[in-house]
Amino acid sequence: MDADLGLVRVARVVSAIDGGRILNEKTGRSQIVGGTVGGIGQALLEDTITDAPSGRIANGTFGDYLIPVNADIPDMDVVFVGEPDRAGATGTKGIGEVGLVGIAAAVANAVYHATGKRIRSLPITLDSLL
Repeated sequence: MDADLGLVRVARVVSAIDGGRILNEKTGRSQIVGGTVGGIGQALLEDTITDAPSGRIANGTFGDYLIPVNADIPDMDVVFVGEPDRAGATGTKGIGEVGLVGIAAAVANAVYHATGKRIRSLPITLDSLL
């Protein structure tokens, strides 16, 4: 966290994934990286703003809705661990959403360790840290 600028930045992400037998490591890694990017967006940027009188979404376009871009994404390491799953013939497991699930919580915990303030709503913004 940069206290002078009021920015929360993720410096590095390491994901250790038990995906069973990985059939294609390049596409498996890409799946985890994509989920991680989504988790960073969920934790720090994405927020749907609803217009109270009309009930319409006020930021319904990519021009208004913040999503992570290349500059928001840190160095990432993906490590596949574990053994083939014995429950299926191929030994594979689904890894489609695994890269996303814990990222927002990990970012919130990192913010807590950096600032001492526990944030319990997303996205984590400067005004929630004050």
